[in-house]
Amino acid sequence: MKKRCLPLNTERTYAQFLDEQDDLLGFRDEFHLPYGTIYFDGNSLGLLSKQAADSLEKLLDSWKRHAIDGWTEDVEPWFYLSEKLGKMTAPLVGARMEEVIVTGSTTTNLHQLVSSFYKPHGKKTKILADALNFPSDIYALKSQLKLKGYDPNEHLIQVQSSDGNTLNTADIIKAMTDDVALIMLPGVLYRSGQILDMKTLTREAHKRGIVIGFDLCHSIGSIPHHLSDWGVDFAFWCNYKHLNGGPGCVAGLYVNKKHFGNEPGLAGWFSSSKETQFDMSHTLTAAEDAGAYQIGTPHVLSAAPLLGSLKVFQEAGIDRVRNKSLQLTKYMMELIEVELKDYQFTIANPKDDAVRGGHIYLEHTEAARICKALKADKVIPDFRTPNGIRLAPVALYNTFEEVWETVQILKTIMQEERYKKYENKRGVIA
Repeated sequence: MKKRCLPLNTERTYAQFLDEQDDLLGFRDEFHLPYGTIYFDGNSLGLLSKQAADSLEKLLDSWKRHAIDGWTEDVEPWFYLSEKLGKMTAPLVGARMEEVIVTGSTTTNLHQLVSSFYKPHGKKTKILADALNFPSDIYALKSQLKLKGYDPNEHLIQVQSSDGNTLNTADIIKAMTDDVALIMLPGVLYRSGQILDMKTLTREAHKRGIVIGFDLCHSIGSIPHHLSDWGVDFAFWCNYKHLNGGPGCVAGLYVNKKHFGNEPGLAGWFSSSKETQFDMSHTLTAAEDAGAYQIGTPHVLSAAPLLGSLKVFQEAGIDRVRNKSLQLTKYMMELIEVELKDYQFTIANPKDDAVRGGHIYLEHTEAARICKALKADKVIPDFRTPNGIRLAPVALYNTFEEVWETVQILKTIMQEERYKKYENKRGVIA
């Protein structure tokens, strides 16, 4: 869409004008939208598209009609489904088709990749991560250190944040000391939405002989990547957030082709070369691409929606998605600064387009109860301990008018103190 050149106008009609200029607006009709609700939680769970629902129904029908022969028959043979989805995903991470495979879960794939690439030797025994990462990643890194006989308290380095929300590139580079064997960082921080400089961090890691990988859970589908050009060693992600693959959808991973030919750290049945897999040899002949990093049989029904959801991205294009995403989040920040200036909100996400991901992160001392009040008024946000409100206007199905409505609803909640009806405490799931 065209960049907005007019000064900020806080009227609904201006939001409607922006929607009229939006060349992605038609994709909204591709999704099943919760009736009467403004859904701003697509960075936790994306909405179901009609194409994803259709692809799942087709795979179910394939099972019904072909039974065991579904592995090799029909339009989408299950035996090659992970590879096909990898090829469809590759453009979203800037990778060669053979470098991507759809498999496993996010944390299983992290375990696989660290098992494969963390090779401590001499004084190089430490793993470098950060203090703002999602807990699951840190749990996995600590597990891997213990499995190798190292104390996580001594061998896991976590770069600290100066403001509690963002990381400084120079601080990360400074922590790349001679005793670091592997680096694992998020592409986008899950709380604040900060985009890390993956290109620079990869270059600096390689200067020091350190393998580096990234968690792309909050970046894939919201920003473009160039993993192959940057020389990133490995990456992994979930497919149920911005990629709309459905709850618990099969995840994905990337391995740079320079590592092809190495046996995976956690070998399994589907690590095998497709040509030799059913020879039933007890000696693994690993696939000569990212497929080697699969472990078990593909979860066909869980992967099926991706056939449809990735087609939507093929049609929309990640660059157009990113452009609209930036427009939406910028518009929301501008409205917040004007309409909510008297209510002690802090915009804690980066304001610079170059380092802002796909969501807004607000901080407020009453965040938990404000989120409950928003949900009562049919706006779906996301609370993050201790005082964070994440709002993700997703380019494929949210509108500028919804952004305007959300800020007005939030203003009313604060004016009338509606949030005081709720306990300032998160639910079981937040």
